[in-house]
Amino acid sequence: MIYTIPHYYKQFRCIASGCMDTCCAGWAIMIDRKALENYRQMKGPFGNRLHNSINWKEASFRQYEGRCAFLNEENLCDIYAETGPENLCRTCRTYPRHIEEFEGCREISLCMSCIEAAKLILGCEEPVRFITKEDGKAESYEDFDFFLYTKLMDTRELALSLLQDRSMDISMRISICLALAHDLERRIRQGRLFDADALLMRYAGSSDDYRAIQERDGFFHRKLADYRMTQVARYGIMKEMFGIFKDLEVLGQDWPDFASRADRTLYGEGETVYGEMRTAFLNGPAGKKLPLWREQLMVYFVFTYFCGAVYNNSPFRKMKMAAACTLLIEELALAVWQQNGRQLEFLDFVDVAHRFSREVEHSDINKGRLEDWMAKGKAFSLEHLLNAVNSADIQEAEMERD
Repeated sequence: MIYTIPHYYKQFRCIASGCMDTCCAGWAIMIDRKALENYRQMKGPFGNRLHNSINWKEASFRQYEGRCAFLNEENLCDIYAETGPENLCRTCRTYPRHIEEFEGCREISLCMSCIEAAKLILGCEEPVRFITKEDGKAESYEDFDFFLYTKLMDTRELALSLLQDRSMDISMRISICLALAHDLERRIRQGRLFDADALLMRYAGSSDDYRAIQERDGFFHRKLADYRMTQVARYGIMKEMFGIFKDLEVLGQDWPDFASRADRTLYGEGETVYGEMRTAFLNGPAGKKLPLWREQLMVYFVFTYFCGAVYNNSPFRKMKMAAACTLLIEELALAVWQQNGRQLEFLDFVDVAHRFSREVEHSDINKGRLEDWMAKGKAFSLEHLLNAVNSADIQEAEMERD
C-alpha cells in the first residue's frame, strides 16, 4: 500500500480543551459499526450513559445544546477519560485526518475544518511537498479504472507544480489549471484518454526548453486578457456564486447568520460600492497575503479531491470546485475585512476558511450539491470562473508589488 501525506502533516497537534472551536460540537458525530457494537456491550454506569446518549437509529452521539453528550465542561471527551482512547469511534480517532482511498493507495491529509489544521495549511509559506511511502500489501478494487487513475495522478502532479510556480501570478496559475482539467475531461468524454500524455507535455512545456515555457505563458497571457474585468463587473458573477450558500444543508448553528451578514456586506449596496471595497482590499495589507493564501487553498483542494474523478470521470468538475471554493473563501474574507474596519489578520482568514470547510466538506449532501452546481450552474461556467479569477485589480496589485 502506498501512503501519501503533505509535508506538514506530522506537525499537527490537537490542543484539546484549548481549542476555540471544538470539533465535538456543532455537527453530528457518526459512529462506525464496530464502535457501535462495542458501546452496545458496555456494562455498568458508564455503559448505561452510553446507551442513553446514542441515537441508535442514526448511529450518532446525541447532542445537548449543540454539544456532544460526552463533551464535558472542560471541553474534553468523557469516553476518552473514562474508558481510554481505544474506545473512541473511528470519526473521533481519526479527525482531523482525511483519507482518500484508491486501489493500492491511501492519501491522508488534514481537514481545514479543524482550526489548528487550517493554521498549518494556510500558514505554510513554502510550496507544499508531498511525502510518499510504501507499507504493507495493496488492496484490489473491482471495476477500478487504473489507467484513468494514473492519468489523473499525472495531471494532478502537473497542476500542483503549476500552482506552486511563483514566477507566474496566482490568477494565471489557477486559470491554466482550469484549462488543463477542461481539456483532460474532453478527452475522457471523447474516448481519447491515450492523448493525455501529449496534453500534459503541452501544458508543462519543458524544464530544459525555456522557449516552450515562454510560448505557453505568452499564449495564456493573450487568452486571459479577454477575461480580465473590473471589480464592478465582477460583482454580478460573485453575487450569483455566493447564492449557493442558500442551497446548502446547514451544519453549524451560527453559519446562516454568518453567511447572511457577509451577503449583505458584500452585495447589499450595489456594484459600485462592491468594486471600491474589493479594490481597496486587494491593494491593502491583506491583498499582499492573498496570492499565498490562494495558492495554499488551491493546493489543498486539488490534492484532496482531484483524483476522486476516477469515480465520476469528471476532473474538470473537481478543478472547478477547487477554484470556486477558493473564490468563495476569499469573498467571505472580504466581508470580514469590511466588518472589522477594513482589517484582516491571518487568524481572521483562518477562521473564515475553517468555517467554510466545516459547512461544505463534512456534508455529503453539500459536497454533492456543490458538484451539481459545478456541472450545471451558469455561475460556475469556465468563462465566469476565469472572469472572477482574473479580475483586473488583483493582477495590477501584484505587478506593482513586483
